[in-house]
Amino acid sequence: MPERTSYDAVIVGGGHNGLVAAAYLARAGRSVLVLERLDHTGGAAVSTRAFAGVDARLSRYSYLVSLLPPKIVQDLGLRFAVRKRTVSSYTPAVRDGRPTGLLVGGGEARTRTAFAELTGSDREFTAWQRFYGSTQRLAERVFPTLTGPLPSRAALRATVDDDALWHALFERPLGELVEETFTDDLVRGVVLTDALIGTFAGAHDPSLRQNRCFLYHVIGGGTGDWDVPIGGMGALTDALADAARRAGAEIVTDCAVTGIATDGRSAEVTCDQGTVGARRVLVNAAPRELARLLGEAPPPPAEGAQLKVNMLLTRLPRLRDTGVDPREAFSGTFHIAEGYRQLEDAYQQAESGGLPVSPPSEIYCHSLTDPSILGADLVRQGYQTLTLFGLHAPARLFTADNDATRDRLLAATLAELDTHLAEPLAGCLAHDADGRPCIEARSPLDLDRELGLPGGNIFHRDLAFPYAEPADDAAEGTAPARWGVATTHANVLLCGAGAVRGGGVSGIPGHNAAMAVLEEG
Repeated sequence: MPERTSYDAVIVGGGHNGLVAAAYLARAGRSVLVLERLDHTGGAAVSTRAFAGVDARLSRYSYLVSLLPPKIVQDLGLRFAVRKRTVSSYTPAVRDGRPTGLLVGGGEARTRTAFAELTGSDREFTAWQRFYGSTQRLAERVFPTLTGPLPSRAALRATVDDDALWHALFERPLGELVEETFTDDLVRGVVLTDALIGTFAGAHDPSLRQNRCFLYHVIGGGTGDWDVPIGGMGALTDALADAARRAGAEIVTDCAVTGIATDGRSAEVTCDQGTVGARRVLVNAAPRELARLLGEAPPPPAEGAQLKVNMLLTRLPRLRDTGVDPREAFSGTFHIAEGYRQLEDAYQQAESGGLPVSPPSEIYCHSLTDPSILGADLVRQGYQTLTLFGLHAPARLFTADNDATRDRLLAATLAELDTHLAEPLAGCLAHDADGRPCIEARSPLDLDRELGLPGGNIFHRDLAFPYAEPADDAAEGTAPARWGVATTHANVLLCGAGAVRGGGVSGIPGHNAAMAVLEEG
């Protein structure tokens, strides 16, 4: 039960962004209540013992950290750390009938050699260095703006200070830049994958949703690095919940919010335990859920497009490409069926209403970088985790029969992986206490049911470029508008992934919603 009848701020949803907002506001002396529907905090950023009787804590949903600003960790005094992966990626391929692949990592000389062996020259490696040199400069300039008031489009363009890069990433479909820069199909595909994580689009989609997804994937931390959370994703949200409680925030779980009423100055939040008053309500849920709570018309439907799979293995499988150690190949991002043409074919097949014939996906092994997520006995026996994220699996494909479609897609995805292995993956799967293989899969519809992600969309809705649209009038408007967290109600703010500059495990919308509240006083 909430301890009070009224609060300065009631936060709907105890995911990581809601916890960030709660910690900042409570540290500033505000009375704060967090209401969470589930019996635990964390939302999609949780660690779970997914398999019966097995001492392995997997990051069940979100699984890597890029966008979390060090500022938030430092401001809130979080007991949380990440570790860099020694290998960026490995992509298996077959050239001239011979299994091979592209390993990116292990130092510049080794990566240069890998490019040359795959493509026959230094051209693609030189282009790769130039391309990612540009994105790193972009990251260094754009990432610091994410925790300040929204810049105007013109101001962000001036910050980027590179008209050619701005035009290529903010105004033209990303496929044009990829095709101008690289010639090898596999290299093009590796670059494009960052534009398609949870985003259903082609390389030349005129909406530029692929560009926006790519931008957020290459600017994280000012470097674009995707790091492994020590202790799993739950270590972050546990640290955030601790920080919020230490600051004085109240957190109530097992308490679903059923309605919000507001006149723009004060609000009432109705939940399973009754009704509480609030000066402001911060919603760490999708815009669809906000509309439902307010009794308003829902926004345009959102749609996720991914298959999420968690596995526990007794050992890593051997690869057909004997030139690379599986421990290196799986410690970075292991790309499957993600050549440029393969990605486009998969998109067109899904767009036409069918499952991709060769489903694209990517895998990584958390336990290679952070064995602490496994019990000591599992570590001694050589067990490893695998996390798979499948692309181009839009929710619409699952509506007729979610379970059967998920199972078919999972089987096809693993079969595609097996084409690059020297042994079937099934033979490496561990078994739980009931004798079942340690593997679980989630479709977009599963994620909608379990986490309230609309259509399984991991970003809550299409990502937005990190600047104020002219209609927002952010420079002259209210504090919520200036911070990108405004709704149509003055005292109701979005603090989740659906805010401008939301999406990913970042805490940024939670920070920005708190800053908007504190700015207004």
